[in-house]
Amino acid sequence: MNHNQIKAVPTNVITGFLGVGKTTAILHLLQHKPDNERWAVLVNEFGEIGVDGSLLQGVHAEAAGVFVREVPGGCMCCTAGLPMQIALNQLLAKARPDRLLIEPTGLGHPLEVLQSLSAEHYRDVLSIRKTVTLVDARKLTDARYTGHTTFNQQIAMADVVVGNKQDMYGPEDKSRLETYVRDHGAPGATVTFTEQGALEPAWLEGPSASLSDGHHHHHHARPPEAPAGTGPLPDSGFLRATNEGEGYESVGWRFDANRIFDHQTLFAFLSGLDAERMKAVFITDNGVFGYNLTSDSLTEIPLDDALESRIEILAPKVDPDWERQLLEAMGPGS
Repeated sequence: MNHNQIKAVPTNVITGFLGVGKTTAILHLLQHKPDNERWAVLVNEFGEIGVDGSLLQGVHAEAAGVFVREVPGGCMCCTAGLPMQIALNQLLAKARPDRLLIEPTGLGHPLEVLQSLSAEHYRDVLSIRKTVTLVDARKLTDARYTGHTTFNQQIAMADVVVGNKQDMYGPEDKSRLETYVRDHGAPGATVTFTEQGALEPAWLEGPSASLSDGHHHHHHARPPEAPAGTGPLPDSGFLRATNEGEGYESVGWRFDANRIFDHQTLFAFLSGLDAERMKAVFITDNGVFGYNLTSDSLTEIPLDDALESRIEILAPKVDPDWERQLLEAMGPGS
């Protein structure tokens, strides 16, 4: 690839486990982007459909100097790094950015992503800066998190560990995170706290110390294929795609723009979901909205526009009845 002399783009990996607020944190950072700079965001999602790109593009447009590219379908560094390389090369060529932010999936392997970014063909193109890991310190009492290899790797390779959602912490949560990072984090890693993903741009500055560890992860690679999140929709006007791994299942749907959802019925369905995580963009009879469900709450934000409706649900076990409920949430005539 000819990068046309794209040189030393400051590059930060923003990682963290499911539902910790990575996308919200990136949206906050984008609010602080200097008007004269172009920033690029590469988003990786566990699910096959991909929603974060639509959420980010619904708030920040390329005309404002923000360029977004998605890599759905699991850890983007797999299949010999091909999905990540293709997406990153296209993003760099289009955006020619002053800064690159990379958000791996909460179930991905951020150290492997960093090693891909530091490969020889990116050595002059990218300047790897501090890696930021967001953690909800309340989860440190839950063995599903502390016993999960990915959760611990995210902490082990962080230059900055950010205890997000501090407004919801109990009296022991902050000290528990500081102790956990001291025991499991990298030497010299700093711990700080915030809420609602409010990252300070200064936390991004400085070189990353994460690449000194030679650890590699091993899991099943699959051949590259056209992801379900791209390409035309079938004649039915919607498609469904699934994925599984790391102890979770995901299911997602895309719906063409002619299918308008009843806002009230849709919100009732999303509010009642029993899932670890849900993200969505929907075109409704009341406007276009982005949705984000975590263990704490369901949030709804208005968006400027969307090319289609998308939803991705992550759970220990997928409910086969979700598709019927979604189809019933469409308004008359959709």
